[in-house]
Amino acid sequence: MAGNWKMYKTYDEALKFIYEVNNKLPNKDVVETIIFPPAMLLVSLVKRQGDNLEIGAQNMHYENCGAYTGEISAEMLRTVGVTHVLVGHNERRRYFAESDEDVNKKAQQALEHSLSPVICFGETEEQYLHHNTDNILRRQVHAALIGLPEDKMDKVILAYEPIWAVGTGKTATPEIANEKCKLIRSFVEELYGKDTANNMRILYGGSVNPDNIKSLVDQPDVDGALVGGASLDSSKFIDMAFKVANQK
Repeated sequence: MAGNWKMYKTYDEALKFIYEVNNKLPNKDVVETIIFPPAMLLVSLVKRQGDNLEIGAQNMHYENCGAYTGEISAEMLRTVGVTHVLVGHNERRRYFAESDEDVNKKAQQALEHSLSPVICFGETEEQYLHHNTDNILRRQVHAALIGLPEDKMDKVILAYEPIWAVGTGKTATPEIANEKCKLIRSFVEELYGKDTANNMRILYGGSVNPDNIKSLVDQPDVDGALVGGASLDSSKFIDMAFKVANQK
């Protein structure tokens, strides 16, 4: 159960949230619960996170260091206690022209620095309506995972986020979500074999909320949810985490 805050919450709002959810989340042995706040909040939230909450970054650069104004390296994230990083979110691809090659290099860099990359995939509404989703997903998955070390694939998390469902109020039906997560799993199998594919955690994201999360994560190939707007509310976040825990 992961919450992507995107460009929301001030410092005070973030502290209020973490104090409200700490000690109220399901045990981490039952469900892995993560929030992805804006970069300026990472240090403060890591210092205050409870035992059952992990903190991830929304983005990072694929170089170790250098003259990249405004960027953050994997090593910087690791040394402040961040455990996860979003890679290839559709908003990064759309608004900041991140390529499949960029996504792969970021995933490589994350693993080299002991971070778990949460790699996102998804198609546009036009691609979906033209029944091109499967081709798009296959290309994205192969491009993102190529060359990643097999012995570190247990740290990788994948997320199917149809662009037409992110922030639009449109949600893929549980059946569609499961079909596409299963498809992504088959692409992992092409690269790494059946065991790795079966153990891969694949999330669904796209207008997930407390009302629909249970039906989504109840699907056999949906291992959890990557939630946007609904994750900003502490009570909804706790509610959704327990619904994922009860299903999984």
